[in-house]
Amino acid sequence: MGLGTFLTRRKPKTTGAQRTGSSSALPDGAGLLSVAIHDPLGHPLPGVDVTVTDAGNGRRVLKATSDPYGRITAVVPPGRYALMGTIEGLQPVHRTLEVSAGLLPEPHQLQMEAGQQPGLPQTGVWMFDPPHTAIRFVARHVGMANVHGRFTRFDGGIRVAERMEDSYIEITIDAASIDTGNKSRDRHLRSADFLDVERYPYLHFVSNRLTHRSGTRWTVQGTLTLHGVSRSVSLDTTYLGAVNGGYAEELRCAAFATAELHRDDYTLDYRSMLARGIAVVGPTVKIEMDIQAMYRNEGTPTPPE
Repeated sequence: MGLGTFLTRRKPKTTGAQRTGSSSALPDGAGLLSVAIHDPLGHPLPGVDVTVTDAGNGRRVLKATSDPYGRITAVVPPGRYALMGTIEGLQPVHRTLEVSAGLLPEPHQLQMEAGQQPGLPQTGVWMFDPPHTAIRFVARHVGMANVHGRFTRFDGGIRVAERMEDSYIEITIDAASIDTGNKSRDRHLRSADFLDVERYPYLHFVSNRLTHRSGTRWTVQGTLTLHGVSRSVSLDTTYLGAVNGGYAEELRCAAFATAELHRDDYTLDYRSMLARGIAVVGPTVKIEMDIQAMYRNEGTPTPPE
């Protein structure tokens, strides 16, 4: 078992550091680095990115992510180590640890503190700024490669409530504005075989719930109407903050959101299209949105075309 090898977590039989016996999983002369990471409320914190370096020479010894119990456990040579843990929304944690040969210590307890978060957007109406907003999608091309595309015409906005969870988001997308960089494929996508833009000229999303997850992460739950069918969709959203800037130093906010759509949910029958020789995009589509919105008031500029 080599440097930085992970061990299966075992419940210690006694408290404090234990001297290993012949049945120990530790190699001769090795020590155990063990930490337990907690959130600001004291709960185990998974998903923390941890880097461990030799405190003497600065060489990286280990890079790992805390498990569902907030634990990191590794076999390392005895010595002094510097640990840094980071996760979105919380302040980085730094700690110097001593590891002794032949000991199975209790985990070092580390608690992370809340980081400074960007202020939530001002209450009121915020309108999307199309030149600084992008709605993209990525889909598999008959299982061989990815097709990347975007919608170039859309509008929408956010009504920010006093309580952010009560806010409202609406987006309307011109289906005919789909652009994958291939004119023949785009004609197929606009046709009755896919989006059928003559019958269903718009895609429409309306939110019904905003849920704060942690730090700057939110889930925006809502209904997407596409191809005449409405289905529930969750947007995994990261809020990026609000600043004064742009055309006339207006107040604007930004966010990044992703979602995954299943074409069968919207009566876009993938197997039927393959049977007809129409192999354009696969059965699932990933949506990505870079959003900038301007606070609407009497001085809000009109975005250029």
